[in-house]
Amino acid sequence: MADLSLEHVTKRFDDGDDQIVAVDDVSIEIDDGEFLVLVGPSGCGKSTTLRMIAGLETISDGAITIDGEVVNDRPAQRRDIAMVFQSYALYPHMTVRENMRFGLEESTELDDETMDSRVEETATLLEIDDLLERKPGELSGGQQQRVALGRAIVRDPAVFLMDEPLSNLDAKLRSGMRMELQRLQDDLDVTTIYVTHDQTEAMTMGDRIAILNDGELQQVATPLECYHRPNNLFVAGFIGEPSMNFFDVTLEGDHLVGDGFEYPLSEPVRENLGDTTDLVLGVRPEDVEIYDARDGDHDFPVHVDVVEPMGNENNLLVGFEADENDATFNVTVEGMRRIDPDTTYVAHFPESAVHVFDRRSGTALHNREIEAEAELLESRL
Repeated sequence: MADLSLEHVTKRFDDGDDQIVAVDDVSIEIDDGEFLVLVGPSGCGKSTTLRMIAGLETISDGAITIDGEVVNDRPAQRRDIAMVFQSYALYPHMTVRENMRFGLEESTELDDETMDSRVEETATLLEIDDLLERKPGELSGGQQQRVALGRAIVRDPAVFLMDEPLSNLDAKLRSGMRMELQRLQDDLDVTTIYVTHDQTEAMTMGDRIAILNDGELQQVATPLECYHRPNNLFVAGFIGEPSMNFFDVTLEGDHLVGDGFEYPLSEPVRENLGDTTDLVLGVRPEDVEIYDARDGDHDFPVHVDVVEPMGNENNLLVGFEADENDATFNVTVEGMRRIDPDTTYVAHFPESAVHVFDRRSGTALHNREIEAEAELLESRL
């Protein structure tokens, strides 16, 4: 086990006379035994960051430190790191046992008995002990993934690196393997960095998540903090499904004025906005409340365009009645509630649940009141 630190890490690639900055000044502290998820859209620099930690890419600037020692110039095989790839990279001519032993044979001087013992203990942990004499071609995708994990675990590394290891699995198996990986990481208590573009994996698996975009670190925090208190527009829109609704608004006095609606602000929220007038109002679909009839400060007549029944919930596509541009936004309501399309309801945006961002910089100026929400929930228990 080990703690790991990235200090102002940058990676530049030469492209003729130009340079492409793939990772730009990223600093993250990963604690011993922590499960950190690197998440972001394709091409954001997350896999490049992982490869620099592994020693498969040289860094252009900055330092990577493992247990207090800078490893910038240390070759990959001397970093005490095990990596699991998107492709399982199993040797097809070897049995499961031989695949799992191979790394030990190449990197240690353990005797055969000790290696066999480690392989069998790990296979039992992963529930593949009855597959040890089979070859990869005889295994399902999930079983091959377990073998790839086992090959990494038997080495007992200081750090695990996982590069989208579940992306080749079907949705149901991927969901099950997410839980298995969390259980394994808890049992092994090994520092783990997990790369994915899937925000569901990030939200459900990580102790903390680090969100990247265009090579730049946007936020490092717990999943719930990123969800409820995003640093900026990108994080707010990337985390959550369906994603947060955004409305371009202008601050006029103590009102936010948008297409088809005006949103009055309380004094504390108004003070958070300072002198910024070009703003974006954000509210998550599940925080919008739908009523048959209601008339309050934060209530707006809406028409329902589309209803998507999901079983446990209904996803609605609605638009402000007063908006001549016919722009729509998402609302999520409980699945047992009957909502008819082509009808008019009232949407309520609770002020305790809204976010406000600077439209030019994207910076969050005001986030929802999660403390107040938590107190309200406690009072109902």
